[in-house]
Amino acid sequence: MAAVGDLSFDPWNPAFVADPYPAYAELRERGRVIHYAPTDQWLVSRHADVSALLRDRRLGRTYQHRFSDADFGRAAPPPEQEPFHTLNDHGMLDLEPPDHTRIRRLVSKAFTPRTVERLKPYVRALAGELVDRLVAAGGGDLLSEVAEPLPVAVIAEMLGIPESDRAPLRPWSADICGMYELSPSEETAARAVRASVEFSEYLRELIAARRKEPGDDLISGLIAAHDDGDRLTEQEMISTAVLLLNAGHEATVNATVNGWWALFRNPEQLAALRADHSLVPTAVEELMRYDTPLQLFERWVLDDIEIDGVVVPRGAEIAMLFGAANHDPDVFADPQRLDLARADNPHISFSAGIHYCIGAPLARIELAASMTALLEKAPTLSLAAEPQRKPNFVIRGLEGLAVTL
Repeated sequence: MAAVGDLSFDPWNPAFVADPYPAYAELRERGRVIHYAPTDQWLVSRHADVSALLRDRRLGRTYQHRFSDADFGRAAPPPEQEPFHTLNDHGMLDLEPPDHTRIRRLVSKAFTPRTVERLKPYVRALAGELVDRLVAAGGGDLLSEVAEPLPVAVIAEMLGIPESDRAPLRPWSADICGMYELSPSEETAARAVRASVEFSEYLRELIAARRKEPGDDLISGLIAAHDDGDRLTEQEMISTAVLLLNAGHEATVNATVNGWWALFRNPEQLAALRADHSLVPTAVEELMRYDTPLQLFERWVLDDIEIDGVVVPRGAEIAMLFGAANHDPDVFADPQRLDLARADNPHISFSAGIHYCIGAPLARIELAASMTALLEKAPTLSLAAEPQRKPNFVIRGLEGLAVTL
């Protein structure tokens, strides 16, 4: 594997992206925090540190609640990227208290456990239909035929987006999420801006329609949600809906195909799962740990912080490596081994602290539903061709996963 400097951590190298875990082991051995010059970030790779830092209020997803760009030593985003940043910066994932607290509280009034539980029959029925089509065709691309349409349809159903309007959702999401990779190109930024404008305009019209005629959907719930007279602004509703779609399906899509690719590479574990479907809940957790869909999560340093004697100064950026933390041998016995019965599995694939994934229960339902449907309806499912990795590192997945029966 090619190295950058004297590290084999190289997020632009296809060989590294294909299997970053040996480089992660090297990082954990090298120290608890390491400065990475190409992105000017401090890499943190051990589970205990990542878990603690996700909860540390000296770090933030934004610094705007305390500092201007100039005060923080950072350049403001280019003006032409304003539509993307307006959309992104009003979502609760990129806010800190008190705005984060207020928005999450209001969103939680609409996105309740009861809402998620009510979706279970729909999720299971849709997963069954998608797998039935795959079986009838004798196989196909597991990504485009099952992994992708399931979570997109579920989020769209939950938001109240009509089926006739759903085709652009996945392309919009993919273009916006391109900005979360390390050092995105100008072309990537232009696509993200265009998608941000189009998606926002669509949601603005949908919100206006739901104001006139409320329905039994999350958009109507977000409009109605209030707490002591406090309500979400229209921009906050738009940003929340986009966040729920992006976060609610990107990770699920990649967890599904990464997971089945791991199962095909570990036939003894796949055989055990086929023999005992009660393993599905622990299998879902283990597959999310084993090949983590979101590999890196960033935080700004709001106040100087010391890690293992190293002072990381205010204004710096910390890159927490979820994939590395999920393979830390201090926490996971034999972490390179796929063990679908692993009971003690404190993976951090859904993050932690105030930014813990609000959609984690729904993601687990979706992953279990598609896995169960495939086990029951396609018991001879097998790999048809070696898959290609997407070039992306942060949101890590496959271009496709060709399967046959």
